[in-house]
Amino acid sequence: MMAVSSACKVVMDNGKYVRYTPEQVEALERLYHECPKPTSLRRQQLIRECPILSHIEPKQIKVWFQNRRCREKQRKEASRLQAVNRKLTAMNKLLMEENDRLQKQVSQLVYENSFFRQHTTQNATLATADTSSESVVTSGQRNLTPRHPPRDASPAGLLSIAEETLADFLSKATGTAVEWVQMPGMKPGPDSIGIVAISHGCPGVAARACGLVGLEPARVAEILKDRLSWFRDCRTVDVLNMMPVANGGTIELLYMQLYAPTTLAPGRDFWLLRYTSLLEDGSLVVCERSLNNTQNGPTMPPVQHFVRADMMPSGYLIRPCEGGGSIIHIVDHMVLEPWSVPEVLRPLYESSMLLAQRSTMAALRHLRQISQEVSQPSVTGWGRRPVALRALSQRLSKGFNEAVNGFADDGWSMLESDGIDDVTLLVNSSSSKMMGVNLGYNNGFPSVTSSILCAKASMLLQNVPPALLIRFLREHRSEWADSSIDAYSAAAIKAGPCSLPVPQEGVFGGQVILPLAHTIEHEEFMEVIKLENMGYYRDDMTIPGDVFLLQLCSGVDEHGVGTSAELVFAPIDASFSDDAPILSSGFRIIPLDSGTDATSPNRTLDLASALDVGTTGNKASGDNSGYLGSTKSVMTIAFQFACEVHLQDSIATMARQYVRSIIASVQRVSLALSTSQFGSQNAFHLPPGTPEAQTLTRWICNSHRFYLGVELLKCDGNEHILKSLWHHQDAVLCCSLKALPVFTFANQAGLDMLETTLVSLQDITLEKIFDDSGKKTLCSEFPQIMQQGFMCIEGGICLSSMGRPVSYERAVAWKVLNDEETAHCICFMFINWSFV
Repeated sequence: MMAVSSACKVVMDNGKYVRYTPEQVEALERLYHECPKPTSLRRQQLIRECPILSHIEPKQIKVWFQNRRCREKQRKEASRLQAVNRKLTAMNKLLMEENDRLQKQVSQLVYENSFFRQHTTQNATLATADTSSESVVTSGQRNLTPRHPPRDASPAGLLSIAEETLADFLSKATGTAVEWVQMPGMKPGPDSIGIVAISHGCPGVAARACGLVGLEPARVAEILKDRLSWFRDCRTVDVLNMMPVANGGTIELLYMQLYAPTTLAPGRDFWLLRYTSLLEDGSLVVCERSLNNTQNGPTMPPVQHFVRADMMPSGYLIRPCEGGGSIIHIVDHMVLEPWSVPEVLRPLYESSMLLAQRSTMAALRHLRQISQEVSQPSVTGWGRRPVALRALSQRLSKGFNEAVNGFADDGWSMLESDGIDDVTLLVNSSSSKMMGVNLGYNNGFPSVTSSILCAKASMLLQNVPPALLIRFLREHRSEWADSSIDAYSAAAIKAGPCSLPVPQEGVFGGQVILPLAHTIEHEEFMEVIKLENMGYYRDDMTIPGDVFLLQLCSGVDEHGVGTSAELVFAPIDASFSDDAPILSSGFRIIPLDSGTDATSPNRTLDLASALDVGTTGNKASGDNSGYLGSTKSVMTIAFQFACEVHLQDSIATMARQYVRSIIASVQRVSLALSTSQFGSQNAFHLPPGTPEAQTLTRWICNSHRFYLGVELLKCDGNEHILKSLWHHQDAVLCCSLKALPVFTFANQAGLDMLETTLVSLQDITLEKIFDDSGKKTLCSEFPQIMQQGFMCIEGGICLSSMGRPVSYERAVAWKVLNDEETAHCICFMFINWSFV
């Protein structure tokens, strides 16, 4: 009715109002909902079909629709601004609470500092008078860590533990029980996930997040308590007992298992008490703690292949927000027993940053994603609702974790080694694992017994950013994958009629990337890969016509500090059904040198410093300083293959060789990538006999200016010249001055155009990239380059290393002179190139 009443008059050009009757407005509104922007023919048709509009001129109706669209746009904008305002109000409230907490923390630290100074003076005086081993200082230190007697686990005792857990949790969530330091790289603001902090100086590892989600508190609590639905590292959560308490609260006894992130460590398990209660201010609290030291109640004995870890008071404080939604505080605090793993891996269990990324922030992202799905429950262009895509990503991730851990109660058993322990082989013949796998027939007889074979390994990497390596593995699959093994892996999945559409977002060597979905924060994306050039394997009729992989990729933000990265994929049926079997394989890279973990509270205690704009904390998009946060990481590789029992030995041999070849490829790529960090002094090493990249770049730019009279790059200072050339939009390639010129250097665009890598670049000759016409032109004009110093080439076609045609608008070639002004190489620049 508001729209009807506000639409009863329209201002014409002459300043007069045209008034409409309610019946006329109703007819116009009907058409507006059918077609907000009708053509002139449609407006004339409307006048003919509706007699009540017959006395209105078409121009007046056109103006009415213009005004109606304007009002609709204003209404939507007002609604959006109200939502932003509510979010900013909630964020401001969180920041004020954080500021109050920090002020209390500062006051407490000042008090403790003066207290310790006073007692240090007193103790020094006493120590002078009493030099025995039982000094006041020593006895005082021993009293700081008393041994607690076993806790009573009777119902009354459990309630006492629950209330104590609640108080301890709230003191961490909103008080000063833990010294919180802002998570490096995370800035609070209206577009951020929230306020994320990690612990400093407390036992174990701890992380905290505060944020706003568009869900009611009860729904938030329900989602978070279902840890299996969002915590990818969680293997199982069993509720063994539940006891109601006053105010509608509950006490639950839980047993939880977490997957190990790598093949080099055991999993972790927890024996927990979970307390759910409603506070007087209407806030809902779900808090947890370990119950390892109790008596007179149920206990959980040690479980084989798991290390019992401790959860310190942790949980969720959920407060209703004005205007709908909830403000949530999440605290994770664990002691993960790092003594149980090799020393090189202990940072995995001592890093609060890693806990924040894999658990605390994952919970908040999951809530925000569900909130978005509720507000926008649309079907994607692939005919899949977001909840279905989320379920697929969960299955992919869980399948990879199962393969990495290989627990016996999942049906896995280890095969004998071939004498080299670099690759571990497991086999699984359980019926649940084989569901949906179609191994076909062998020699005309159906296969009686089938199994899944897993080959897995872990390796240490030096000076390779996880994001950079994972992005390379995703975009250059042909560098490490065997297409024949991809084809036969796909043949093990039931083949159906292809129903996948073929829009292309990105095309990399031998594969087409078909985007599926992103998470709310774009930290993770899922896609379907269609592998090309598979026609050679079609001779065997068991091979499907098209090979598709469902792929999950995360952690590819090159500016993320200390972020782990994953690339997990599985062959899927061409029909892409939701119940298709998934045999996950892939890579996981976790940084070990968490140099950015909180070691000093002076780094980022001041929240306001993170809100400054234009400071050093606000990195430019091209800055690679995020790479410097980690110099060592562990990569875990796991690949699964379906096989028939009588072929198990041959498949096992193939799997070992395949994973070892992948390890060799990754090591080769890592060596190239580790030396190509342009923020460092070393830059990357070119082939023997060539100058450093910084020097070569200077020669290229100076020679371009000398021969062509214009600057090649626009950058400030020599320290940015290499980075500018590397990110230049046109393909820049250098070739040697030999009888058979080969490429010695290329920027990123040049590598993309040739579909190659820095490692393989020197194997490509100059004549290989030109067609016959181009070769003739090059042979006739090459002397001009050496005599005149440069040459302009008309647009044409060249070829990538994969044989794909590449068109370019024009090209320029010039002679590159060294510091002695002698010719060092020839540089080519292909302008506005694209794949044909």
